Amino acid sequence: RLATLLLALGGAAACGDPRPTVRVGSKTFTESYILGEIVSDVIERAGEARVERKLGLGGTGITYRAVASGDIDVYAEYTGTLTQAILEDPSATSLADIRQGLAKDGLTVGEPLGFDNTYALAVRREMADRLGLGSISDLARHPELEAAFSSGFTDRDDGWPGLKRHYGLELARVRVMEHALTYEALTAGEVDVIDIYSTDGKLERLDLAILADDLGFFPDYQAVLLVRKDFIERFPGTWAALEAEVEGRFDQKRMVHLNAMADLDGRGFPEIVAEFFGREAPRHEERNRLVADVLELTVDHLWLVFLSLGVAILLGVPLGIVAARHRELGQVELMAVGVLQTIPSLALLCFMIPLFGIGKLPALVALSLYALLPIVRNTHTGLIGIDRQLLEIAGILGLSRGQRLRRIELPLASLHILSGIKTSAIWTVGTAPLAAFIGGGGYGDLIVRGLALDDNTLILAGAVPAAVMALAFHGLFEVLDRVLIPRGLRNTLSESV
Repeated sequence: RLATLLLALGGAAACGDPRPTVRVGSKTFTESYILGEIVSDVIERAGEARVERKLGLGGTGITYRAVASGDIDVYAEYTGTLTQAILEDPSATSLADIRQGLAKDGLTVGEPLGFDNTYALAVRREMADRLGLGSISDLARHPELEAAFSSGFTDRDDGWPGLKRHYGLELARVRVMEHALTYEALTAGEVDVIDIYSTDGKLERLDLAILADDLGFFPDYQAVLLVRKDFIERFPGTWAALEAEVEGRFDQKRMVHLNAMADLDGRGFPEIVAEFFGREAPRHEERNRLVADVLELTVDHLWLVFLSLGVAILLGVPLGIVAARHRELGQVELMAVGVLQTIPSLALLCFMIPLFGIGKLPALVALSLYALLPIVRNTHTGLIGIDRQLLEIAGILGLSRGQRLRRIELPLASLHILSGIKTSAIWTVGTAPLAAFIGGGGYGDLIVRGLALDDNTLILAGAVPAAVMALAFHGLFEVLDRVLIPRGLRNTLSESV
């Protein structure tokens, strides 16, 4: 009954606006968020569909897989990334070549937005002057230096692996770090070299030396909209609005300024979008937007928790019964469920991507699996701890095995079972924010955005409600204990436990 109730609540939470939906994605760095918000604003004003923001999905691989599979409809990408990392064809330098390569996945690109955001390497200016660093080639003379690079830069062949081969570089240590945090690590002297984007807002005010790409390794990275062809067919008016209001409307200086508004001035996305379109941002819009985001993501988070916990109960209780009934099989089963628990939760979420793509489905599968152990183990513990004499008496009285289970074993084990469900519920509330890293939504959207923008307010806006929700679930199950378990049985079992 509890599992059915949770699934019903999850289904109710999932019901929303029935209008056609356009899903806008982005990667996890400031500029990608800003472009995603600008695209979303144009789509909302076009009026053909509602917008579902799936911003901060992750690196290139996850975000491209999302648009190729139809989990999102459009996001801002870069020509160099398309040719080097996605098509893996450096010779595809023209837009016509890129469009031809993307056609097999049902995708295309629009015209350039107007700016080029290439990779570069940066060092502190005082160190550049002291060591005579003016170009990337100069790094070859200083293998003692340490670097912090974003995960995308360390993984891609147009990043560190290819750059290292092209220039013959060796560094003492290379750390993988969130892009927004690499600047802090560099200015604090914790590392010596970082990767940057040429339109990063922090370059406007930080005194950094950008090393020249003297051997011409990095390709052009013109910003374009990567879009599904069926999106253009379904919403021609919306696509026409994007072409008119976004393509060719940027330049390098303008993009740097927009990024600086977020990274250095702490301006919110509504204000940045208003700045881009030359309109005045309504007062308190940022605060109202944050409140609206928290409320919307609360429903999203509850949906994840209710559905995954409901599935875990439906699977976990029967598995616990099987483990108690069959000792050898039960040990194998408990070990298997225990192994699932040892897999880091973020890794388990990512393992689901090849099977289910990105979005809520892989998140729900992973969260359900992760919630199994407490339920299975507590069900098993509660059942094997029952006095065997009670079961023998039940057999003498003529109760069938199924009747003994329903009328005696499960009621006597109910305190243990509910305790396991309570633990799983709290774990799921705390783990669900990680679903945002694969487009699953929930409070993690705010946390991921806060990490990308180095915004503690956003991080707290996602973390604090999750903690409050965990406490609320704890209180809810305390009430359920009193409602579902008879007082005498509850007191007796509490003393024995």
